[in-house]
Amino acid sequence: MMQKLLWAAFVCCTTLACTPKTEVSSPDGSIRLKFAADRKSGEMRYTVSVGDRPLFGPSLLGLEAAEADLAHDFRVDGAEYASVDEEWTQPWGENKRNRSRYNEMTVALHRGGEVRLTMRFRLFDDGLGFRYEYEVPACDSLVVTGELTEFRFAADGDTWTVPADSGVCEPLCRAMPLRDLGDADTPATFRVAGLYGSIHEAALYDYPEMTLRWCDSLAFRCDLAPLPDGTKARVAGRFVTPWRTVQLASEAVGLINSSLILNLNEPSKIGDTEWIRPMKCIGVRWPTPSESDSRTAEERYDAATEQVKRYLEFAADNRIDAVLIGRREGREVRDSARCSDCCGPYRDFDIVAIAGYARDLGIELIGCRGTDDCVSGCGRQLDSALMRYAGLGMHNLMTDFSGTLPDGCSRRSQYGVRHCRRIVEAAARHCMTVDMREPVKDCGIRRTWPNMMTRSYGCGDARCAGGPPSHGVMLPFTRLLAGPMGCASGTFDILSECARDSVRFGLRDCGEEAGMRVNSTLAGQIADWVILYSPLQMASDRIEHYEGHPAFRFFRDFDPDCDWSRALAGEPGEYVVVVRRAGDRFYFGAATNERPRTLHFELDFLEPEVTYEAAIYADAPDADWRTDPTACDVSVRYVTSADAIDVVLAPGGGQAISFLPL
Repeated sequence: MMQKLLWAAFVCCTTLACTPKTEVSSPDGSIRLKFAADRKSGEMRYTVSVGDRPLFGPSLLGLEAAEADLAHDFRVDGAEYASVDEEWTQPWGENKRNRSRYNEMTVALHRGGEVRLTMRFRLFDDGLGFRYEYEVPACDSLVVTGELTEFRFAADGDTWTVPADSGVCEPLCRAMPLRDLGDADTPATFRVAGLYGSIHEAALYDYPEMTLRWCDSLAFRCDLAPLPDGTKARVAGRFVTPWRTVQLASEAVGLINSSLILNLNEPSKIGDTEWIRPMKCIGVRWPTPSESDSRTAEERYDAATEQVKRYLEFAADNRIDAVLIGRREGREVRDSARCSDCCGPYRDFDIVAIAGYARDLGIELIGCRGTDDCVSGCGRQLDSALMRYAGLGMHNLMTDFSGTLPDGCSRRSQYGVRHCRRIVEAAARHCMTVDMREPVKDCGIRRTWPNMMTRSYGCGDARCAGGPPSHGVMLPFTRLLAGPMGCASGTFDILSECARDSVRFGLRDCGEEAGMRVNSTLAGQIADWVILYSPLQMASDRIEHYEGHPAFRFFRDFDPDCDWSRALAGEPGEYVVVVRRAGDRFYFGAATNERPRTLHFELDFLEPEVTYEAAIYADAPDADWRTDPTACDVSVRYVTSADAIDVVLAPGGGQAISFLPL
């Protein structure tokens, strides 16, 4: 009997000794991940705990493919570990200097002799990422039909998300309990047991976007945007997926301050980045079309040319770097000429004369072209179109994906992701920056391709287009966690009086009381230039609303080329406070939802022993986003890092401060 017990103990010890350790912790030890492959089914699962509390219970891993089983009967061969702590810089960004500190675990697995898999896990102090690295030697290519990755929450909580709709880029954010969430686009922000987090992805290049779908209880599964035939992706026999990411923080602003998504992308592939620089810009607003316009086509052509020149002169007079120009015709005209020449020359104004005038004034031009309705043709014409732009001295391109792709492809499908990547890489070959409208969501590729400057896919202006003030202060904790977003901030015509009857500029209704208007105060619009980060920061209104306005001084003083940023305080959908430094200047922005509030801040982020002129753009005492949105007080005081400020925010309001050293 004793011999049997000793033999059993020996077998048990041998088995444990031969089972590789498959768990890893963050560098500070606060986050722990465990991985295991079931001995019977070979199914793979992982768990995550933060501190002494579980965050994710056993959650399934794996993919589905038509040609091979990529989820079952896996056996662990071994695990390797590495630790990395490095600093890297980027030519632009919220922070030009970033720290990447993580512990990595790579688990090698096999499924017979048919499939080899490396599961790569990286744990940072502010979250984690993992990806699949498959190799199927017998297959030259695979058709991915699904992904099984789960996030199985251990407890209920709160969420802030937008719906998982692959056809809509600009929905409103929503707040709801985790237990009621049926689906969600990413970044999907949550709070569980006082811990804030956000699920997203990083390094998306040749794979469909993911969303989250409820599967059971408090569990959600990755759902990939399909191709028209219902499959998800076509990949080589050896392929790597994007990272599945989970940012974590004890405070909501910790998510904003995280650089985890960038850290999981590869370093820049562009050697010389001197030609890439952040800019302030304005966009040409065309007069509303009128049926009574009796001018000839030539007269309209000349008038449009003069209109662009007027915007260029305004930019030169107000320290604005660039002017965005685009076609005057609406989408109905573009649709009628589908696939004719989507990257052809402008027919609306004299682009050669305008380019020369901009060059003389030292103003950059941003060319806005639609690539949605004729993607196949545009793919063939892209390089020649970019050469045409470069020949005119234009080095900045805005592309518009607001229409449909060929054969019913979703913009979020593998086809759409590939197309976006082709545009970015082609633009880099011609030393051109890119701003994409309603594209694939950001997953940090701006680190690898820093000419991919910004994207517009967050409900237009943060506080209009149907969004209440709470939506504007939810965006930094949700959509903007993915990366920079052009939100068309800075509207001074708060009540949209000049656009109310315009088909071209008509805004969606925000309800009977709000009507077609921007749903914030004027000070809130100014604060959004700081809060809603974009390296191409736009003053979105018509220039006649800025001319002579004292509050426009903030935009003249503002520098979008920031070196350092920090979110100081905030809660999703309630309020947010952000400060940024550009050179020796600091810019402060605060905004609130429908509730007024007063916040107190020490100015210890300023440089010590330096006196600053603080130009303050604040809600007037009677300001209110519904009843008196344009009431704004502009004042100046002198401060140092030893001082403090009280920030008084009206309902739906905000405050912006520029700190200029004396």
